[in-house]
Amino acid sequence: VENPSRMTNRRIKETIGIRYDDAGKMAKIIELTKEMLLAHSDIDTSKTLIVNFNAFASSSLDFFIYTFTKTTNWVDYHQIKQDVLLKVLDIIEGQGAECAFPTSTVHMADGELFRNIDNES
Repeated sequence: VENPSRMTNRRIKETIGIRYDDAGKMAKIIELTKEMLLAHSDIDTSKTLIVNFNAFASSSLDFFIYTFTKTTNWVDYHQIKQDVLLKVLDIIEGQGAECAFPTSTVHMADGELFRNIDNES
């Protein structure tokens, strides 16, 4: 049971994935994201603040953000969360990395595709 009238903070809990091609940039992205949160005037740094590499997902390398805002106001919370997420995007792009999206790679034997196309003609 959650009693909003007793809340002192609102939680931001997000998982963000970058491309496997950007694995070498993960440590710096995590470092800069944590620095950004620690410097953010609307984040309560006296509460738990975690930014960690979290998973080798099927289409991405995932890190998560776990932190708390200073406000409990629903509208203000969403503005702060948006600001944090936009800053994370800037950090990712600033490191020359990209957010991942679901992909599939098909590996074929050399020439297999062309051999099948030639047989259909």
